[in-house]
Amino acid sequence: MFERFTRGARATVKGAVAQAERAGADSVTEEHLLLALLEQEGGRTSFAVTSLGLHDRRASLDAAFAEARRRGGLTRADTDALADIGIDIGAIVSRVEGAHGEGALAVGRGGGRWWSGHRPFTPGAKTVLENSLRVALGRGDRFIGEEHLLLALTAKPGVVADVLAEHGATHATVRRALYGPDADGGQGHAKAG
Repeated sequence: MFERFTRGARATVKGAVAQAERAGADSVTEEHLLLALLEQEGGRTSFAVTSLGLHDRRASLDAAFAEARRRGGLTRADTDALADIGIDIGAIVSRVEGAHGEGALAVGRGGGRWWSGHRPFTPGAKTVLENSLRVALGRGDRFIGEEHLLLALTAKPGVVADVLAEHGATHATVRRALYGPDADGGQGHAKAG
């Protein structure tokens, strides 16, 4: 599958590993893939990310991810669903942090290094990579580019898709930003960026 990745998509994967290393994370997550995409310059994806205002709201994205980690990786939908049955996640997080320190429930922040020096990709990050192939094939593309990674991130339910949606970057808005206002839902061909 990786032989189909464009230079930019490969740089994004390498950038995600670097993001995980800088964060002291035990593994590479979907969040690291997104943050690596935000650092890419030039090309269709960079233009789309800029037009959606994600570059300008990087601090807000970082804060939203930090809050999700603090909630133990629960999405807002998970938190709302639990609230509907009387479980206040905010109160639980506060009690746990009161007893065990700030960030006690935070996920993905082990800080340890694997003996090989490499960080594995989480199942969610692997799913995004696999889904990027599906996105590319659905568009009729013979390559996997950064744009396919971004679309796969918006399509996979979870914290990253939730945070992107909160910042106005849903699957539909990203597709329009990438392929124009007449985006045909994946029936046309994308060009390598």
